[in-house]
Amino acid sequence: MFALDVAAHTGPWRSRHPAEKALLSLGLLVCAVALPTWPGALLSGGAAALLLAGPARVPPGVVLRAAWVPLLFVATSTVPLLVSMPAPSRLAVDPAGLPLAAQTAGRSVAALTCLLLFSATTPLSDVLPRLHRLGIPPAVTEVAALTYRMLFLLVDSVRAVRQAQAARLGFRTWRTAYRSLAGQAGAVFVRAFSRARRLEEGLAVRGYTGSLAVQVQEYRVSVPFVVATTALLATIITVTIRVATPW
Repeated sequence: MFALDVAAHTGPWRSRHPAEKALLSLGLLVCAVALPTWPGALLSGGAAALLLAGPARVPPGVVLRAAWVPLLFVATSTVPLLVSMPAPSRLAVDPAGLPLAAQTAGRSVAALTCLLLFSATTPLSDVLPRLHRLGIPPAVTEVAALTYRMLFLLVDSVRAVRQAQAARLGFRTWRTAYRSLAGQAGAVFVRAFSRARRLEEGLAVRGYTGSLAVQVQEYRVSVPFVVATTALLATIITVTIRVATPW
């Protein structure tokens, strides 16, 4: 399993109702996106980070491992905001782009932290079955569940092929490494396609008609948690309005 999934299945918030965590995480996400960057996004992202490290007890290494690719995308996306083209063949630093780049990066990082708060505390297996009650078509959730399952099969195939190649000194030199990577791509495709076909045949033998009936564990909604979440969101909105509104 991925480290984020392990944290979601073993964390202290595992027994909480997904709706509680959705209210908290998505509420902070809305505040980070809709409110001014200062201090709305800062407060929302900071609250999500404190909850991740505190009550949710998600290891910082897991959060950084899941966030480094989106953070790299945020960094590369804000660089064009810092430059301008006064001439067709010349680039120059745009002083007016620094505040815009800072606001964009701050809002993006805050939104990412809010999303990680939900994904690191809520397993996907608790979310997908409950989406039917919200009117989501079963075909959509079934495709999402199968895609999620196939990700693990793909990762297992890549790991198995790579270990076999490493045992045969396939990465000893740059030349052998390139050859091993090419063979790895072909072998992973064949293994993944074969396992996907076996999965499809297994579902057909079991009478799959487009919907998988699974047992969903019921959780009770914690009223104190909902009240605390509402108070936190109201505090962030109030503080942001007071700071952002000139007297």
